[in-house]
Order: sequence, then C-alpha cells, then structure tokens
Amino acid sequence: MASGYAFDRFRLDPDDRRLTEDGRPVELNARYFDALALLVRSEGQLVPKDRFMSEVWSGIPVTDEALTQCIRTLRRLLGDEAGRPRFIETVPKHGYRFIAPVDTPAVRMVEPGSSSWPRFVAIAIGGVIGGGIAGIVGGLAYGLAGASDSLEPGSGAISVLLVLLSVTVLVGVIGAAGVSLGVAAASYARPRSLLWSVTGGAAGGFLVGAFGRLLGMDAFGLLVGQSPGNITGGSEGLVLGAATGLATWLAARFGSVQRAAISAAVCGAAAGLLISILGGRLMLGSLDLLTRHLPKSRLRLDAISAIFGEHGFGAITRTATSMLEAGIFVASVAAAIEIARRRLPPARSGVDQ
Repeated sequence: MASGYAFDRFRLDPDDRRLTEDGRPVELNARYFDALALLVRSEGQLVPKDRFMSEVWSGIPVTDEALTQCIRTLRRLLGDEAGRPRFIETVPKHGYRFIAPVDTPAVRMVEPGSSSWPRFVAIAIGGVIGGGIAGIVGGLAYGLAGASDSLEPGSGAISVLLVLLSVTVLVGVIGAAGVSLGVAAASYARPRSLLWSVTGGAAGGFLVGAFGRLLGMDAFGLLVGQSPGNITGGSEGLVLGAATGLATWLAARFGSVQRAAISAAVCGAAAGLLISILGGRLMLGSLDLLTRHLPKSRLRLDAISAIFGEHGFGAITRTATSMLEAGIFVASVAAAIEIARRRLPPARSGVDQ
C-alpha cells in the first residue's frame, strides 16, 4: 500500500525516511528530516518552537539559532522563500506552519494495525473523560449550593450533593460521548476540516440531546404523570456539539493545551448565550423546571439565583448559568480530546486528527 505524504513535486516517506523530488532522492540529515516530517504531518497547524525541541531534538538543549538554521535549510532544499513562502510559513515569536496542500495517498486505504482506529477511539474516550470532568465541576457547584439551601441542617445535605453530582456526571458523560463520537467520525473522514468537525459535533450533540429529552419526558410522564416541560434537548445539543467541534478544530492550531482550553471556553460561553437567547435550557435550567413541576421536591435553587441578584430562576440566572455550563463543558471536552491526540504517535497512513 502507498504510504507517506506528497506535496508539490516532493514525496516524504517517514517509514523509509526518504524525501524525493520528482522521484530523485533529496539528501537530508536525520534532525532536519524529523523537523520536515513534523511540519508536514501537522499541515495547516502552528508548530510551536517547544514542540520542535521536544520531538526533533528530544529535549536536548539547543539554541533558537539551531531551529532557524534547520528551517533555512529546509526552505533551500524545497526551493522556498521566507518572504513569499509556498511551503513553510513563519509565525513570528511562535513557530512555523506548513502551508502547502499535502496529499496522503493512503488516507482511504486503511490496513489492519494502522493508527486510524486507535485515533478514533482516543478522541472518543478523551471526550467522554472531559464530559465527566465537566460533570464533576458542575455537580459539586450545584450540589453544594442546592444542599445548603434545600434542607434543614443534618437532614440529608450530603444526599442532595451526591444525587446532583451523580446526575450531572451522567449527563456530562452521555452528552460528551455523542459529541466526541461525532467529532471522531468527522476527523476520521476528513482530517483537519473545520466544516466536518463542526458538523460531526453538532450531529452527535443533536442525536444525544433529542434522545435524552424524549426519554426523560417519557420517564417523567410514566412515573409522575406529567411532563417537566422544555428541558435540555436536541437543539441545545446541536449548538453545544457545534461549539465543541469548532473548539477541537481550534485546539489543534494552538501551541499549548491551556490556550486551547481558553479558546474552547469562549466558544462554549458563546454557545450558552445563544442557547439562552433562543429560549433553551441546560442542566440548571432543566433542574429548575423539574422543581416547579414537582411541588414536593426539597431541592431549591435560590442560593444560586441570589448570586446573580435574582429571587427565583430568572433570565439573568438562566443566561449566566448557561454560559458557565457550556463554557466548562466545551473547554473540558475539547482540552481532553487535544490531550488524547497529542499522546498518540503520528499517523502512519496519513489519517491524522
């Protein structure tokens, strides 16, 4: 099976460690070959200087001049110019980016043992872990507030905390599973594609949200004889999934997981704001509806509303908590997926994130 990467007149084969131009070998020392391979397999993404140092020089202390000389040599061999780059673009003070289109002949032909399937699984599992982390953060915050405001001292506050924590973790894991599977499937089909990443995340979020809402409303109708109303559903899942897909695409273009998480939190907060404007509800908004439809419920959310200067779950509280929930969810899922990606070895068959 064909392997390696093709760009312009060149072909790079990491397995055989060969670079050819129109079929003719191009002499390149080991370090410079590794640097070119790192740039090519990260096509379109910023490769920061510290990544060159860790993956090409294996942590051996070298000066910035060594990397500059490496890039200068690669440009000369490729016939590139720093002022008018066709292959390697300089991102001042940050690193470099390979900007030429890269063809991966083996991307549609996956043999048993290739790295595409482990990458798919890693993205999915990473997203689920991120959803669980988001659920823990939200569950602790809401559980502590709900327990302090809902019950008489010593009458079961720990139970309220544990119940809310369990529910939010379960919701976070299930939601993240749908979204991350969508993102993983999209990246498997079209690596590094913004449109496919957003579409995959949106589709996964919509399916899980719609199914969860249907199941939840049916369950409450069966058990208590009434529907809780406009709880979180497909539309909220679609917006959150699309934001997560965008965030994972952006995360691959940042030099650090921290910056990726910040950008993801911004994407999530914007999604939460949009959901609130459209009249949707996330976790806390759904809990508020449940307490209203179950008069005997001992859960009260007044302590949370009071933080935002409201008595009862008003528009300000709904908007603020939606933005916080969505920001935490998207940041946790996108960061976990990016960490999982970075821990994987480079794809051998051209199927990359």
